[in-house]
Amino acid sequence: MLFKNRTIAGQVLAGQLTEYSNVSDVIILALPRGGVPVAFEIAKALNAPLDVLVVRKLGVPQQEELAMGAIASGGVRILNEDIVKLVNISEETIARVAAQEQRELERREHLYRGDRPFPDLQGRIVILVDDGLATGATMWAALASVRREQPAQVVMAVPVAASATCQELELAVDKIVCAATPEPFYSVGLWYEDFHQTTDDQVCELLAKAKTSYSQFCRSDVHD
Repeated sequence: MLFKNRTIAGQVLAGQLTEYSNVSDVIILALPRGGVPVAFEIAKALNAPLDVLVVRKLGVPQQEELAMGAIASGGVRILNEDIVKLVNISEETIARVAAQEQRELERREHLYRGDRPFPDLQGRIVILVDDGLATGATMWAALASVRREQPAQVVMAVPVAASATCQELELAVDKIVCAATPEPFYSVGLWYEDFHQTTDDQVCELLAKAKTSYSQFCRSDVHD
């Protein structure tokens, strides 16, 4: 085991992102659900706002853990053409899976954000956070979504990842922090002592707590 839980993993990452502490243009975007408790610790340590970027993996039917692609907020859809060809997945199947995951994406968007608009990322330093990366499908979709918003920089931060995935993503971001890239990798959950599923209620609770904490920090900073 590398990490006791996602909280500890987030604290480890925060220690590697100190250059972004108290920087006004920084925003932390977590990939829910598992990325939120990790990102919460980073946002708290850096005194930065926290929000979510909802992504959904497109799993191969009957092999849902195998990603044939992913979708993200803003109408982004990416496909792993190698997997699509290897498993011989039809356009109809892709469309059906994508429609199903789009419904779940919209449900989570409404639950986590309500009527609050997506944050303005133009000209900002965006730190994308998840609890780990295997194939990286969801992170690629998140990255495509963020790039549309014209941020000044995109930083990707994960506690643990497959080495090859980190190397591929490194070419697409301004900075990458993979705290650990163990080999052989197998799966993200293998490297946590506690990897129970994060719930919707926990996501909403952490987002609300982060908003309150950041608002208090801003008021204190202005007062000082």
